[in-house]
Amino acid sequence: MLFADIGLSDELLRAVTEAGYTEPTPIQEQAIPPVLMMKDIIGIAQTGTGKTASFVLPMIDILAQGRARARMPRSLILEPTRELAAQVAENFEKYGKYSNLSMALLIGGVSMGDQVKALEKGVDVLIATPGRLMDLFARGNILLTGCDLLVIDEADRMLDMGFIPDIEEICTKLPAQRQTLLFSATMPPPIKKLADKFLTNPKYIEVARPATANVNIEQKLVSVAANRKRAKLSDLLRAEKVETGIIFCNRKTTVRDLNKSLTRDGFRAGEIHGDIDQATRQAQLALFKSGEINLLVASDVAARGLDIKGVSHVFNYDAPWHPDDYVHRIGRTGRAGAKGKAYTFVTKADEEAIDNIEKLVGYKIARDSGAPESASGADEKAEKPADKKPADKKTARAKSDRPKDDRPKRPARSDSKPKTPPPAKAKSAKKSDVNDGNDDGWNGPLPDFLGVGFGD
Repeated sequence: MLFADIGLSDELLRAVTEAGYTEPTPIQEQAIPPVLMMKDIIGIAQTGTGKTASFVLPMIDILAQGRARARMPRSLILEPTRELAAQVAENFEKYGKYSNLSMALLIGGVSMGDQVKALEKGVDVLIATPGRLMDLFARGNILLTGCDLLVIDEADRMLDMGFIPDIEEICTKLPAQRQTLLFSATMPPPIKKLADKFLTNPKYIEVARPATANVNIEQKLVSVAANRKRAKLSDLLRAEKVETGIIFCNRKTTVRDLNKSLTRDGFRAGEIHGDIDQATRQAQLALFKSGEINLLVASDVAARGLDIKGVSHVFNYDAPWHPDDYVHRIGRTGRAGAKGKAYTFVTKADEEAIDNIEKLVGYKIARDSGAPESASGADEKAEKPADKKPADKKTARAKSDRPKDDRPKRPARSDSKPKTPPPAKAKSAKKSDVNDGNDDGWNGPLPDFLGVGFGD
């Protein structure tokens, strides 16, 4: 089937063709016709299957007729992260260039002033994260009573991030008679409950079993000691000759530290996580997309749903805490029919998490020892601090058993300048009398003032 066969307008087909697409993906083929018929939709699809275009394309045609009013958007798309919201906005700009639709992007990390001005003019499409939308609603800058089409994208991630109460509140402020589209890669019970509550007789579309991973992705588990992960990662990056890769970590501090380590070792790496401001995140993504850097160290929240072509590898430096995150992480590679590889590092502490992941996806993931670890290198030094030579127990005991009165006393501190030290010969003689046994770990040269006045 071709895009021309599923009922899109000529202007929209022209934009799609210019973008280089002629045939719809399975989710697009099944979702676009019922959306154009104004039906509610539940779409279960993996990331990288063209899910975004499956609602953007029909929305452009649906909204072609009508006029936007000030502070009253005609449609609303909810996204869990800033990056996903920005990506959807890019899709509207690309496919809607021959339409006269107006659009506004409401995300955190940027000034509200320009967002409020856009709303005052009136917008056909409002793309927002729940937090910023609720802020502007509370300030009276937006009304949702004129919104006839709602899209809840990445619903399972909304659940993970705690946005479901916000979504429920937003839904109560929308017209009861509206079209609602819900898309998710997985379908946990809370999402099903949300769909039952706010969707009316929805059409259920499933292009892959919930929580299945892309068959184009070669998955491997790599057993490694916790203190050898950096060395193992460096070895794998070199052995695999990674062209473009995303490295996932569970903590923002790990993202920062790992990026510094990789950069220090000569890799072209960048980082994105929740503590980085929006402008810097966008700049890092632009460098990654342009190829100036080929490794992106990321947290789950920042990288969720990133649609970057040509990602050859995904590395789970930390095994994900939530099984669903595994599916979304590895979905950054193997997109649009391409092949990809996903490596997950597994320590002894991660075995339970891996069991949960394998239960979710329904099969055992192959284990691989990975590339041979280097015998020495900067990664190992960075990961494992230098060992200190243990003190001799007998010597330490002898020092502690020495009578208190026999121990050398330090000179009393004085506000006045220290006295001029005696001639070098005398100072040398005094130094030789000093017992330097109990130095509390000091292994440098003995300061001159410690040789003054002892034993006189």
